[in-house]
Amino acid sequence: MPTWVNRRAVLTGIVAAPLALAQSKVPANVAPGSITYEEVPYPYPVAFLPLTMYGQDVRMAYMDVPAAGTPNGRTVVLLHGMNFGGFYFKGPIEALRNAGFRVVMPDQIGFGRSSKPVIPYNFHDMALNTKTLLQSLRLEKAVIFGHSMGGMLAARFAASYPAMTERVILNNPIGVTDTRWQQPWRSTQEAWKALVNRTPDEAWQASLANIQRYFPNAWKPEYEMYVRILYAPTLSSEWPRFAMVRATVQQMPYLDPVVHDWEHIKSPALVLGGEQDGADFPARAKHIADTIPGAKLVLIPNVGHVPHLQVPDVFNRELLRFLQ
Repeated sequence: MPTWVNRRAVLTGIVAAPLALAQSKVPANVAPGSITYEEVPYPYPVAFLPLTMYGQDVRMAYMDVPAAGTPNGRTVVLLHGMNFGGFYFKGPIEALRNAGFRVVMPDQIGFGRSSKPVIPYNFHDMALNTKTLLQSLRLEKAVIFGHSMGGMLAARFAASYPAMTERVILNNPIGVTDTRWQQPWRSTQEAWKALVNRTPDEAWQASLANIQRYFPNAWKPEYEMYVRILYAPTLSSEWPRFAMVRATVQQMPYLDPVVHDWEHIKSPALVLGGEQDGADFPARAKHIADTIPGAKLVLIPNVGHVPHLQVPDVFNRELLRFLQ
């Protein structure tokens, strides 16, 4: 059994906000969005790393933010979730850089401002691309933090490249079970058709549902910006190609599970999450922490899938406590 700490008892006083009504119809002022998120504001300047994947020249977007004040000589890499890019990490960036950390945030290929090639997506390639980025920045070791899908990627990175992983944090990871034997395979072509055949109203409703489920009983009007970011590319003339990319990456948790990676993680590890991220998430998170040798577990009560947006002060406190 690993030594893990559940700080639920000290994380009291968080009360879920009343559920505000989000717009169920497409707002009139939503314009078509670039599939490379050019109109989405990022908190810091974005640079690009050229790569070649499956014979295609692509570029990987990333932010590299120096520490504020006196650097502590350590770096944290933030790995985003399936429906996001580096743009939603502004809060953690500020908390980390103010504590002396350098912060690196890549948009994985297929996401955010990075290229959108139609290729077979998998976590091995994403981990290797992240390693290549860190080497290009002359970083030999870093703390690897992953949220949601990024939690799966962080597990693959830590298991594959232990020498480069100072510590690893899995924040509300998805892929907590191997679902290949629980549900039938759905072809990429079928998934693509389902995406491109949606009406605008259906696409908006799907985007709204995707984001709204992250904040159970705690919806705020400002969260609608993430619905708009997710929805806007569906109005682009390039949506049919981007839809194929989306259909492919959404199959990664099914095709490339990481449940067998956890036991191979050798770095100090933290499993951190909102306990309202699905009815069985607390038990699944404990299983992950029990499987990673020596891992710690922190569950935040009355919080859903994205703690750094819902309860930033509590999230930042727990993140820095583990790192310091």
